[in-house]
Amino acid sequence: MKKFNAKSPLGIFLIAIVPLVIILTYSGIRLDLTKEKRYTLSDNTIKVLESVKKPLTVEVYLEGDFPASFKQLQSETKFMLEEFRKINPKIDFKFIDPIKTKMSQDTLMAMGMQPSILPDVKDGKISQITLFPYAVIKYGNDGVSIPLVVQQAGIDADQQLTRSIEGLEYNLVSNIKNIAAAKRKKVGILVNHDELNPDEFQGFVQLAMENYDAGPIIPKNQTELSLEDVPLLKQMSALVIAKPRKAFTDNEKVILDQYIMNGGKTLWMIDAVNAEMDTLTRSKKVMPFPVDINMTDFFFNYGLRINPALVKDVKKFALLRLVTGEVSGNPQYTSLPWPYYPLGIAENNNPVTKNINPVKFEFPTSIDTLGGRKNIKTKVLFESSERTLLKQVPNYVDLKEIASVDSLGQMEKPSTPKIFAVALEGKFNSAYASRIERKSYPGFKTSSPENKMIVIADGDVGRNKVIKGKPLPLGVDLLTNEQFGNEQFLRNALDYLLDDSNLMELRNRNIEERLLDRQRITEEKSTWQWINLLLPLAIIGLIGGLFFWLRKKKFG
Repeated sequence: MKKFNAKSPLGIFLIAIVPLVIILTYSGIRLDLTKEKRYTLSDNTIKVLESVKKPLTVEVYLEGDFPASFKQLQSETKFMLEEFRKINPKIDFKFIDPIKTKMSQDTLMAMGMQPSILPDVKDGKISQITLFPYAVIKYGNDGVSIPLVVQQAGIDADQQLTRSIEGLEYNLVSNIKNIAAAKRKKVGILVNHDELNPDEFQGFVQLAMENYDAGPIIPKNQTELSLEDVPLLKQMSALVIAKPRKAFTDNEKVILDQYIMNGGKTLWMIDAVNAEMDTLTRSKKVMPFPVDINMTDFFFNYGLRINPALVKDVKKFALLRLVTGEVSGNPQYTSLPWPYYPLGIAENNNPVTKNINPVKFEFPTSIDTLGGRKNIKTKVLFESSERTLLKQVPNYVDLKEIASVDSLGQMEKPSTPKIFAVALEGKFNSAYASRIERKSYPGFKTSSPENKMIVIADGDVGRNKVIKGKPLPLGVDLLTNEQFGNEQFLRNALDYLLDDSNLMELRNRNIEERLLDRQRITEEKSTWQWINLLLPLAIIGLIGGLFFWLRKKKFG
């Protein structure tokens, strides 16, 4: 018998490689060789998972008979949850087939799941499938449903799948963090300056209450913010100011300044011009005028200036549905371009705006970034296109402008792209550090710790429509049957402001698409099927023939 040689290639393979494979198989250790490290959890994710103290279960409704593309999403989700369980054994998961378990659509929808109707291309034929690709996270007596598929207009099924996989880690771990938190953060909504009424702001309040404790901040003296309100403000992790139309007093500005200097996050939705579509629809013509809320010096301190001039975008805009005729007494509607409703389309790699539907702005103005502020980073979230016009006010806005969208009107001028929304982060300095007003605030601070702020030059970005006294979901336009990204944008804005674990950076994860050429697959399908069938037989026959030839030569 031939003696085993440990130095031979076979010996090296058996001694070195085989034990390594066995160790990796049974230890669960995996090597991530992908360029984008798609199978490696971030350090922030690991910290969140390790913080889960009680048993947590994730139920994934991605089991059953569905297209191959969703098998990939199922596989990625399973792998992700397996990695979660390795980090913390208290986290468990199971996959559920809603059809096999005979769960009705009404039951699933009552759990917060909306059906996804997506195209399935097979053998050149397109069909539609209805799925409920959701995960339900259960922790103690609490539960939350989260979608696993990105709902974004204007992308095909392959892009939708890729973006869903890109956002998988963030969707899962951010919801685990929120549901397992010992104490929810508080979000205050300022109510004292003729802001949006409750019905118009119900959509935002509902999205805020999904992950935070949200409620109104009403001055105790019923007139203006005062030192009496400071203890309540200190309990708020973030403060939302939505479309104020009454000027802030100097005392209120000092209180807001010190709220920020003490680490409070702020989300501003500001109208610098009074222009309402309801009035324009009734009268066909309206004259917008500037709105002064006495905050120019306040925002100047952070390197911002909100301009009182309407922005018209003649390239990226929403449609306005109007009655344009009548047939047999029935009004005829037409959707027409309306440049005063510009769309915010994410064109940069910012986690607040990535992978969301276009955001609809209504009669927005613009923000100038002045720069020169130490320790403050200014990031543009949305801006208009290169085909932008500015309308100075006071000036008439007429529905007849629809007929000549890109024509210059009275007191209008061409402009470069204008900024609609910005995010600020860094260490802010007080606007009152060298002013006498500082003496009116006990324990005055001249600078803040690391802080964040978002300013939007449109008060209506957070306003939901109200039809017959019933509020619609934020971002829904029933007349044009469109779903804009306002809800997701503002949800991301809150998460960005209150993200102390830096999980939002996970939304910037990119996975390179390595897709097969579907047209070539269709054209060469039969050829490759025959190759796959005959080539192995030919190889076996060749090896067999060679074996018999060698045997005959040796023993013949």
